Amino acid sequence: MVDRKNGLTYADSGVDIDAGNRLVDLIRPMVRATARAGTEAEIGGFGGLFDLKAAGFKDPVLVAATDGVGTKLKIAIETGLHGGIGIDLVAMSVNDLVVQGAEPLFFLDYFACGRLDPEAVAAIVAGIAEGCRESGCALIGGETAEMPGLYKDGDYDLAGFAVGAAERGRLLPRPDIAAGDAVIGLASSGVHSNGLSLVRKIVETSGLGFEAQAPFSPVMTLGGALLTPTRLYVRSCLRAIHETDAVKALAHITGGGFTDNIPRVLPKHLGVGIDLARIPVLPVFKWLAGQGSIAELELLRTFNCGIGMIAIVEPGAVDRVTDILAEGGENVVLLGEVIPATADHHVVYNGHLDLAW
Repeated sequence: MVDRKNGLTYADSGVDIDAGNRLVDLIRPMVRATARAGTEAEIGGFGGLFDLKAAGFKDPVLVAATDGVGTKLKIAIETGLHGGIGIDLVAMSVNDLVVQGAEPLFFLDYFACGRLDPEAVAAIVAGIAEGCRESGCALIGGETAEMPGLYKDGDYDLAGFAVGAAERGRLLPRPDIAAGDAVIGLASSGVHSNGLSLVRKIVETSGLGFEAQAPFSPVMTLGGALLTPTRLYVRSCLRAIHETDAVKALAHITGGGFTDNIPRVLPKHLGVGIDLARIPVLPVFKWLAGQGSIAELELLRTFNCGIGMIAIVEPGAVDRVTDILAEGGENVVLLGEVIPATADHHVVYNGHLDLAW
């Protein structure tokens, strides 16, 4: 009989089950704090449960979304600033749900790394829980995978999965979008979570480190400023949808910018005319444009440029929708209107961005 008393263990291969259990203990109160009608937001089981009837739905259509944070993670890893990245993860999925007119119900996350650091992961989950609370959805589960050999120590990846619901017949975009409808924009909080590979390239060529003072934000480090979390538009947009019945469509401005995202919610025969001079270009984009010598059209197809969400609204209800969004904390600007599409051009730009630095 072989004596395996001193044989190899899972920990010897680099996987620490005890660290995983410690992580669950650390995040359990954070998860409980996200509980909402329909769930108890408890973790530890093999699956998460949600009761649509308890949440108040009568004839719901489920809407699901999934996303990650992209190479913004590299900045978080290099700076050690992990707190806001969890908000980014939630925002990238729940902002997509509200675009469909859906209320986010619950969220699950997937975290993969080379070596599990319970305290660092707990900071990330704290951000995820905060994003869920702000969006009114419950964090009902997730998965943590420790995979030495696939990820280097210190590296990690994140993915998020959100499910929402809307009553049948209340989904967006509506079929009655028409020429003359107003196009309004909701300000972003920064770069959000798209275009970060280009951002990192520009930072590299600038010669600045992430610990340096941000040229566009003197009170912050460059890394800290670039890690400003993605804005969550859920509560304000849902209120505008439900209280006005005048929001016909929403477009989350992510990868592809204005050029590729707005047409996704329009009928094939319609486009939008956008007055670029009205876009409140944030200082970070002015710096990126100047430092990287980025052409205007490239900016508009890569970044949000200062507008993270577009709403298409009945023209007679612009003031009412704007007031509700502003009460929800949004900075709202009228950008243009819906127009007939010409050939393959569904987004027509007028004027130029204010990129003066």
